[in-house]
Amino acid sequence: MKKKKYLYLLGDIVGIAAAFFIFIVPFIFMFMNSIKGRREANLLSIGFPDQALFENYLEVFKSNNYVVLTAFKNSFIITSCAVLLLIITCSMAGYILARRRDKMVGSLNFIILSGLMVPPAIMPTIWLMQGLHIYKTLFGMVMIEAALQIPFTIMLYRGFIATIPVEMEEAGYIDGCTKIKLFTTIIFPLLKPVTATVVILNAVTIFNDFTNPLYFLPGAKNATVQLTLYNFMGQYSSSYNLLFADVIIITVPMLILFIILNKKIVDGMVAGAVKG
Repeated sequence: MKKKKYLYLLGDIVGIAAAFFIFIVPFIFMFMNSIKGRREANLLSIGFPDQALFENYLEVFKSNNYVVLTAFKNSFIITSCAVLLLIITCSMAGYILARRRDKMVGSLNFIILSGLMVPPAIMPTIWLMQGLHIYKTLFGMVMIEAALQIPFTIMLYRGFIATIPVEMEEAGYIDGCTKIKLFTTIIFPLLKPVTATVVILNAVTIFNDFTNPLYFLPGAKNATVQLTLYNFMGQYSSSYNLLFADVIIITVPMLILFIILNKKIVDGMVAGAVKG
């Protein structure tokens, strides 16, 4: 028994050490180099700087007519609107798929699972967006991001809703609730754990997306936070201190959100997986 306990303890220590070297050490490395001078940062050492230059962050914000602030605004609009759209549509779709029992549900499940397996086509999507006059617009980018995350989000909601007793809905019908009122007043408030999971997972994915804005939202005024790093790679290719400062700036918001909602993420995913 004691031997098994020590093995578990050893496993925990190894896991913590691995997480430290994989996640914490690179972050410390980037931060240390972000507050160094250009010549010192180009040595790519993890040591403390001779003089901390926090004005590197101010220089990154000021570069290209404050493009970083514009990028944060665009990324915030795209992320918040896409996540809100996903919560509204996928929670209702997950509810229908979890409660209905007919042949159509099987076909819909197949279509949704296909969305997880079939990769998006770039040129046909651009052609369609141009036909709808939403290419190079934030609205079009919101639609793209939401569409790509719909299959996974519906699966999360469907698994969680399956854990909610049907008797609660029957009691609501007896009390005179309509279908819309039943969902909004009884079902949706119970979805807080999985909604927190949906928010953080989709927000991180959409906020950190690089390829889709590159294809579907070109243009300097449409820059997102990940595209600023791509642009800075050419502008500051010999100034690693400014590159690392930009990386820290675009990493911190999602890191804070993840830390705040970390426990709810696990609770939401486990509840849907274990009971569903």
